[in-house]
Amino acid sequence: MNTTLQSDTGRLLKVIVKSAPDAFVSPAKLAAEWQPLNFTHCPDLARAEAESDAFAALLRRLGAEVLPAPRDDAQSIDSLYIRDAGIVCDRGLILCSMGKANRRAEPAALRRAAEAWGVPVAGEITGTGRVEGGDVAWIDSRTLAIARSYRTNDEGIRQLRTLLGNCVDDLVVVPLPHYRGPSDVFHLMSIYSPLAPGLALVHSPLMPVPFRELLLAKGNTLVEVAPEEIDSLGCNVLAVAPRVCVMAAGNPVTRRRLLDAGCEVHEFSGEEIAKKGGGGPTCLTRPLARAV
Repeated sequence: MNTTLQSDTGRLLKVIVKSAPDAFVSPAKLAAEWQPLNFTHCPDLARAEAESDAFAALLRRLGAEVLPAPRDDAQSIDSLYIRDAGIVCDRGLILCSMGKANRRAEPAALRRAAEAWGVPVAGEITGTGRVEGGDVAWIDSRTLAIARSYRTNDEGIRQLRTLLGNCVDDLVVVPLPHYRGPSDVFHLMSIYSPLAPGLALVHSPLMPVPFRELLLAKGNTLVEVAPEEIDSLGCNVLAVAPRVCVMAAGNPVTRRRLLDAGCEVHEFSGEEIAKKGGGGPTCLTRPLARAV
């Protein structure tokens, strides 16, 4: 079996997940932070714990080893969305530097966990550079897409290009629109979720034309998310194997479109851990190994 870090669609072997109790910590912490961090409502801790446990159990049932990210009270409740703290390539883990100021402690905590697990760290974004993992996705094994967004800046992209070295042939920069402004949760993976080689779920109305044309030129079939299901995270879908995916429940039209495209779809309840914080299953996971 060949394994890689340079895929968002290969069979998921190992993944980091942070549990809701370890991210949310207490009702008092939730009450203090949910509004400053732009959650739509305050999560209920008990229900969030149940959802989080069920989500991790689903990933294990689908064949992944789940590494639990440790609790760190210095981090905000946004640390639930573990993908944003790091990027992976075949050189190892590249630590991000968060565009959202309240999240700046997360990459250092991910480094400590990675060292404990024996995961190699290939470098980090430093200084004025900003990159969040939700803005980064593999198009194919040698082509990485990165958004230029309110969370990821030009200096961060420059540093990432250097850190990737010869792992990629092309780093495709995708300028995102203003949409709802700097305080909104709007990453590349809000509008682009790879499902299999040559297949992706997208929201074309918010997709830059050159990026959409590139995907089509590379032979991708694009499944369109139902527009009315964007806010319920219908476009944020995690591939756990080619054409096998996990999505938040409550997106029936998009689910039907995925089934029609030949995908196997697994749903999880994400009212507390996903929808209130604007982070779907890709945000809740940092894949560390996939089979190809």
